[in-house]
Amino acid sequence: MSDESDDVTRIVGARDLDETRFETEDARAALRDIVRTRQFDERALSLQRRGWMSGYPPYEGQEAAQVGAAHAMRDDDHLFPTYRSNALQIARGVPMSDILLFRRGFPEYHSDHDLPVFPQAVPIASQIPHAAGAGIAATYRDEDWAALVCFGDGATSEGDFHEGLNVAGVFDAPTVFFCENNGWAISLPRERQTASESIAIKADAYGIEGVRVDGNDPLATRAVVADALASARDGDPVLVEALTYRRGAHTTADDPSQYRDGDPEMPAWRLRDPLDRFAEWCRDQRIVDGDFVDEVTEAANEELAEAVETAESVPRPEPEDVFDSLYANLSGDVRRQREAARAAADEHPETYELDR
Repeated sequence: MSDESDDVTRIVGARDLDETRFETEDARAALRDIVRTRQFDERALSLQRRGWMSGYPPYEGQEAAQVGAAHAMRDDDHLFPTYRSNALQIARGVPMSDILLFRRGFPEYHSDHDLPVFPQAVPIASQIPHAAGAGIAATYRDEDWAALVCFGDGATSEGDFHEGLNVAGVFDAPTVFFCENNGWAISLPRERQTASESIAIKADAYGIEGVRVDGNDPLATRAVVADALASARDGDPVLVEALTYRRGAHTTADDPSQYRDGDPEMPAWRLRDPLDRFAEWCRDQRIVDGDFVDEVTEAANEELAEAVETAESVPRPEPEDVFDSLYANLSGDVRRQREAARAAADEHPETYELDR
């Protein structure tokens, strides 16, 4: 479906792929999850703005990349998400209520799902060595799954990125490194935070394959990531650079108008809304009818209402509960800190009750 990517070399789009590589239901499922996750993002942003949760990293514009990657994974493949991977987690099967609860300060995860999905990593790039190590562990245990680790283009300037890829390359870790290059590392454009010609080319330094894909094309992303996961399971890790665009702020604490003014250097295909683009293509191909998006939107809003209700029904933890998962047996110092937290809440209940 990629129709504007001729001006960029080495980028895989759907028209580069054999059309038999996806079924009609694959495209319908991708569009369904793009709509679902767009509705989640809009609702989560609205909830944060009214104080329902303290902060939120919007991902509008990156749904196609994340949904495509999620649909490429086998059931036993392990996901290592970053803080902006909410769409990928939802498409993978993580309940929306779990993600909402995490943003309200609850442990991840609250539900009893048994998906091989690790907690979101908020520190930049810290999850990358974890994924490489997990892949090596899978090899040692003779297990046939691959790890997919998600991160942004800014993370490729962190030491953890280089260490993770280096270890994966040396030990043939069954790991796919999935970079969503949305054009901005918080307030820095890509060319200000790395001098590399691309993110994918960084793979060359570690003896692994690097590939670029049109991240606004969910079918192309699905195909490329599926190939990368198959390669990784054979002991050949891959770095995938999905070119996409962050339409909103870095987080709700960010004001992109201070550093981004229309992005005149960004090609039009990256700026175009991937939901509109893919929905239009699906209608043109007679994959969905004109009511499909509206029907999925209505169902997604019902799902979201249930998720919010679930999140609001969970009792808030006590302030001292934060210490209970640190160690199997609390040391004297930690016990005293736990007692001090309880005492502070008892002395100033008005502070603790603000968001209960």
